[in-house]
Amino acid sequence: MLCEMCGKDVEVTSRVRVEGTVLRLCADCSRFGQIVDPPPVAPPSGGGGRPRSVLAATRPAGAPRRMEERDLYTEIGELELAPDWGRRVRVAREALAWTPEDLAKKLNEKKSVVLRIESGGMHPPDALVRKIEHLLKVRLRADPDSAP
Repeated sequence: MLCEMCGKDVEVTSRVRVEGTVLRLCADCSRFGQIVDPPPVAPPSGGGGRPRSVLAATRPAGAPRRMEERDLYTEIGELELAPDWGRRVRVAREALAWTPEDLAKKLNEKKSVVLRIESGGMHPPDALVRKIEHLLKVRLRADPDSAP
């Protein structure tokens, strides 16, 4: 078994509480905390006994664990801003009879940010796009596969 603090491969580890966290530690590292339960009795090292743990039986000793890298953006089904997203914001704002200052206050942004969004001079971050869509009740994002 591996000590979770120093990484040594030892026969027996103890469960030890170190600063509020319970770790499996070797005898040397267990002095840094409070022992939660006594170490299990090691089976005699004869042949044919049961494996020490399920992990030892399923994974060869010394084989590293491999983490598979995931790209979250491909899983989301990415949506892009519609080509006329700036016009959509302006039309929706004017339909509610709001000034750019009113929309800026409701979005907790500056008036200049609203004006740049409406003119298409600024590509807003995703969080701001979601706020605008929710507040104005308008769709700004479109599926990239569905061409107009």
